[in-house]
Amino acid sequence: MSTTERGAALVTGGGSGIGRAIALRLAEDGFATAVLDLNADAAESVAEEARKNGHEAIALGGVDVSDRDQVNAALDRAKRALGPVLVLVNNAGKTGFKEFLKITDESWDQIMAVNLSGPFYCCQAAIPDMIAAGWGRIVNISSSSAHSGQQYMTHYVASKSGLIGLTKSLALEFGPKGITVNTVPPGFVDTPMLRGSEQRGLLGNSVEDIAAVTPVRRAGRPEDIAAACSFLISEEAGYITGQIIGVNGGRNT
Repeated sequence: MSTTERGAALVTGGGSGIGRAIALRLAEDGFATAVLDLNADAAESVAEEARKNGHEAIALGGVDVSDRDQVNAALDRAKRALGPVLVLVNNAGKTGFKEFLKITDESWDQIMAVNLSGPFYCCQAAIPDMIAAGWGRIVNISSSSAHSGQQYMTHYVASKSGLIGLTKSLALEFGPKGITVNTVPPGFVDTPMLRGSEQRGLLGNSVEDIAAVTPVRRAGRPEDIAAACSFLISEEAGYITGQIIGVNGGRNT
């Protein structure tokens, strides 16, 4: 099928960092792209950038993925504007640093709501159209910390580990329907979120110091994650599903 026949691609958390790179890459790949983000201005900026490059894109701003009603309404808007959403990248996420014994119920619930319930809602909203089309691609952006664990981030790591389990289970259930589901756990990618953690002294060293001891001797770029997503969404990756495709410069193997 051509990209037009496949319908639209929707990227959550598409307004900045990794999500922005993925949205722009999928637009370059020929998909009509919906950029979903809690920050409406950021979503519109990325959609406008894609349009200036000659691609079809819309912004779905002000959408909280932890709210099922907002997710359903956003998917309906995307479908009306671009056609059925047959490519879904669950990238929206919330991080957190806290000593385990100081993690509150509220903090735990917030992290789980965005990082795990959000993808659950988005998948439930998008999969019916994928089934109807007999073709679909879902890529969940997890985290390399789900491989290694990370002190002071128990709630975050637990949510991203759950996302890996969601990925594997959906792959088994919906593979017969022509839908592949994979997860990309980024490792040490230079994003505004990472730089914010650096400024707060949460990394232990600078981004540059950590990059210097990474096997490939650099920090990741959002475009590295976008390239992996592009491949997993392509026809060439049609026999790949339920997989964890680490993009981390060798930090996790």
